[in-house]
Amino acid sequence: MAIFSHFLRWTLASATLALASTAAVPAQAPSLAMLDRLEKGRWQLSERGKSDVLQSMCLGDARRMIQVYHPRSGCSRYVIEDKPNSVTVHYTCPGAGHGRTTIRSETNRLVQIDTQGIANGKPFSQAIEARRVAACTGG
Repeated sequence: MAIFSHFLRWTLASATLALASTAAVPAQAPSLAMLDRLEKGRWQLSERGKSDVLQSMCLGDARRMIQVYHPRSGCSRYVIEDKPNSVTVHYTCPGAGHGRTTIRSETNRLVQIDTQGIANGKPFSQAIEARRVAACTGG
């Protein structure tokens, strides 16, 4: 029995040490580097396959395209996928809804956005093409 007790203590001590060393390594947040490579400037967003412009925005930070239907700050984000040419993010905006957006880069001036979720109590689902069209002007 004493041998078993000693073995049990040794096993628990080893497991505790293993957990402690694992917990000491901080998790790295996804970088969404693909979005950082997109050109800054004026971007036009159109429904895929149509020529009408849904929205035009001056982008300094392409992360704004994650929340097309929730353009405010204060939303929490969870990165589902962070690849060299695409990102998928789920976000929640308290009191306004939530969404899931995938942005796929074709070039640093052209991306495909698939977004769906709930905005102001109503569902949305849209396939968008976003294209950089000019430099930003004005103040």
